[in-house]
Amino acid sequence: MKHDISLDITIPNQTRYLSMIGRIGESMAKEIDCTEDDRESLAYQLTIVLTEALVNAIKHANHADPNKEVHIRINMNDKELAIRVYDSGCGFDLNSISSPCFDACALEDTGRGIFIIRSLMDSVEYKRANGGNVLEMKKQLP
Repeated sequence: MKHDISLDITIPNQTRYLSMIGRIGESMAKEIDCTEDDRESLAYQLTIVLTEALVNAIKHANHADPNKEVHIRINMNDKELAIRVYDSGCGFDLNSISSPCFDACALEDTGRGIFIIRSLMDSVEYKRANGGNVLEMKKQLP
Protein backbone atom coordinates (compact mmCIF):
# COMPACT_ATOMS: atom_id res chain seq x y z
CA MET A 1 0.00 0.00 0.00
CA LYS A 2 1.42 3.35 -1.01
CA HIS A 3 1.72 6.09 1.60
CA ASP A 4 2.75 9.44 0.11
CA ILE A 5 2.95 12.37 2.48
CA SER A 6 3.86 15.90 1.41
CA LEU A 7 4.14 18.98 3.58
CA ASP A 8 4.81 22.55 2.50
CA ILE A 9 5.59 24.90 5.38
CA THR A 10 6.68 28.52 5.42
CA ILE A 11 7.91 29.99 8.69
CA PRO A 12 9.18 33.41 9.74
CA ASN A 13 12.96 33.66 9.77
CA GLN A 14 13.18 33.02 13.52
CA THR A 15 14.73 30.17 15.49
CA ARG A 16 11.73 30.05 17.85
CA TYR A 17 9.99 27.79 15.28
CA LEU A 18 12.72 25.10 15.28
CA SER A 19 11.09 22.82 17.83
CA MET A 20 7.71 23.02 16.07
CA ILE A 21 9.23 21.95 12.75
CA GLY A 22 11.24 19.26 14.53
CA ARG A 23 8.04 17.84 16.05
CA ILE A 24 6.35 17.83 12.63
CA GLY A 25 9.28 15.91 11.15
CA GLU A 26 9.29 13.51 14.08
CA SER A 27 5.57 12.85 13.65
CA MET A 28 6.04 12.15 9.94
CA ALA A 29 8.85 9.68 10.63
CA LYS A 30 6.65 7.79 13.06
CA GLU A 31 4.21 7.07 10.23
CA ILE A 32 6.59 4.91 8.18
CA ASP A 33 5.91 1.20 7.94
CA CYS A 34 8.94 -0.40 9.65
CA THR A 35 10.13 -1.61 13.03
CA GLU A 36 9.64 0.59 16.08
CA ASP A 37 13.43 0.97 16.46
CA ASP A 38 13.76 2.19 12.84
CA ARG A 39 10.88 4.64 13.32
CA GLU A 40 12.38 6.05 16.52
CA SER A 41 15.83 6.35 14.95
CA LEU A 42 14.46 8.09 11.86
CA ALA A 43 12.34 10.45 13.99
CA TYR A 44 15.42 11.46 15.98
CA GLN A 45 17.55 11.91 12.85
CA LEU A 46 14.86 13.93 11.09
CA THR A 47 14.53 16.29 14.05
CA ILE A 48 18.28 16.90 14.05
CA VAL A 49 18.51 17.36 10.27
CA LEU A 50 15.60 19.79 10.16
CA THR A 51 16.97 21.79 13.08
CA GLU A 52 20.47 22.04 11.59
CA ALA A 53 19.19 22.96 8.12
CA LEU A 54 16.82 25.60 9.48
CA VAL A 55 19.45 27.17 11.73
CA ASN A 56 21.77 27.48 8.72
CA ALA A 57 19.02 29.01 6.58
CA ILE A 58 17.85 31.44 9.27
CA LYS A 59 21.21 32.59 10.66
CA HIS A 60 23.60 32.27 7.73
CA ALA A 61 21.62 32.46 4.48
CA ASN A 62 18.95 34.91 5.61
CA HIS A 63 21.29 36.69 8.09
CA ALA A 64 18.64 36.45 10.87
CA ASP A 65 16.56 39.06 8.99
CA PRO A 66 13.09 38.96 10.62
CA ASN A 67 11.51 40.20 7.39
CA LYS A 68 12.53 37.03 5.52
CA GLU A 69 10.98 33.56 5.55
CA VAL A 70 12.19 30.00 5.26
CA HIS A 71 10.24 27.50 3.20
CA ILE A 72 10.37 23.79 4.04
CA ARG A 73 9.09 21.02 1.81
CA ILE A 74 9.01 17.44 3.13
CA ASN A 75 8.02 14.53 0.90
CA MET A 76 7.88 10.96 2.09
CA ASN A 77 6.81 7.81 0.28
CA ASP A 78 7.36 4.12 0.96
CA LYS A 79 10.96 4.28 -0.26
CA GLU A 80 12.38 7.75 0.32
CA LEU A 81 12.27 10.83 2.48
CA ALA A 82 13.14 14.13 0.78
CA ILE A 83 13.55 17.41 2.62
CA ARG A 84 14.04 20.75 0.89
CA VAL A 85 14.84 23.93 2.80
CA TYR A 86 14.62 27.11 0.73
CA ASP A 87 16.40 30.34 1.69
CA SER A 88 16.86 33.73 0.05
CA GLY A 89 20.58 34.12 0.73
CA CYS A 90 23.41 34.52 -1.76
CA GLY A 91 24.35 30.82 -1.49
CA PHE A 92 27.61 28.96 -0.99
CA ASP A 93 29.50 26.00 -2.39
CA LEU A 94 28.50 22.96 -0.34
CA ASN A 95 31.68 21.15 -1.38
CA SER A 96 33.85 23.94 0.07
CA ILE A 97 32.62 23.19 3.60
CA SER A 98 35.25 21.04 5.25
CA SER A 99 34.62 18.73 8.16
CA PRO A 100 34.73 20.60 11.45
CA CYS A 101 37.60 20.32 13.88
CA PHE A 102 36.45 18.40 16.94
CA ASP A 103 39.48 19.36 19.02
CA ALA A 104 38.27 20.73 22.36
CA CYS A 105 40.69 23.65 22.04
CA ALA A 106 39.63 24.60 18.51
CA LEU A 107 37.98 27.98 18.10
CA GLU A 108 36.38 27.26 14.72
CA ASP A 109 32.61 27.00 15.02
CA THR A 110 31.62 26.32 11.43
CA GLY A 111 30.69 23.31 9.35
CA ARG A 112 29.18 21.19 12.11
CA GLY A 113 25.60 21.47 10.85
CA ILE A 114 26.51 20.41 7.31
CA PHE A 115 28.71 17.62 8.71
CA ILE A 116 25.80 16.31 10.80
CA ILE A 117 23.35 16.54 7.91
CA ARG A 118 25.74 14.69 5.58
CA SER A 119 26.27 12.02 8.25
CA LEU A 120 22.56 11.34 8.67
CA MET A 121 21.27 11.66 5.10
CA ASP A 122 22.07 9.60 1.99
CA SER A 123 22.43 12.60 -0.31
CA VAL A 124 22.79 16.34 0.26
CA GLU A 125 22.79 19.08 -2.41
CA TYR A 126 22.69 22.86 -2.24
CA LYS A 127 21.77 24.79 -5.38
CA ARG A 128 20.09 27.89 -6.76
CA ALA A 129 16.30 27.69 -6.96
CA ASN A 130 13.31 30.04 -7.10
CA GLY A 131 15.38 33.22 -6.83
CA GLY A 132 17.21 31.86 -3.79
CA ASN A 133 18.69 28.52 -2.81
CA VAL A 134 17.56 25.09 -1.74
CA LEU A 135 19.24 22.55 0.51
CA GLU A 136 17.95 19.19 -0.68
CA MET A 137 18.44 16.17 1.55
CA LYS A 138 17.33 12.61 0.80
CA LYS A 139 17.26 9.40 2.78
CA GLN A 140 16.25 5.92 1.69
CA LEU A 141 13.70 4.42 4.06
CA PRO A 142 13.95 0.95 5.60
